[in-house]
Amino acid sequence: MNVENTQVQMRKGILEYCILHIISRGEVYASDMLEELTSARIIVVEGTLYPLLTRLRKAGLLEYKWVESTSGPPRKYYKLTDDGKSFLSKLEETWDELMYSTNQIISKNKKESK
Repeated sequence: MNVENTQVQMRKGILEYCILHIISRGEVYASDMLEELTSARIIVVEGTLYPLLTRLRKAGLLEYKWVESTSGPPRKYYKLTDDGKSFLSKLEETWDELMYSTNQIISKNKKESK
């Protein structure tokens, strides 16, 4: 079994959650999201981000607006809808539960190895 494949799947599993968190801070440009996700080692390619943003928008969780740029073409800025805020809140509850459960299991392994 290839550990890198599992690591990629783990990152993909939390990508949507991380994107919604980034956008929850306020209107954000896609390349800024990409930069933050890349620096956090969650995502490294545009081809993953843009289809996910489109899917989230079609699901009614995001909306965007075009803003003129002084340094090039207009930019698309994303923000959460009310449904997106509610969705993120539910994901936060799930994340907290998963973190708690995972830490319970991991801490048993650490105690047993001492």
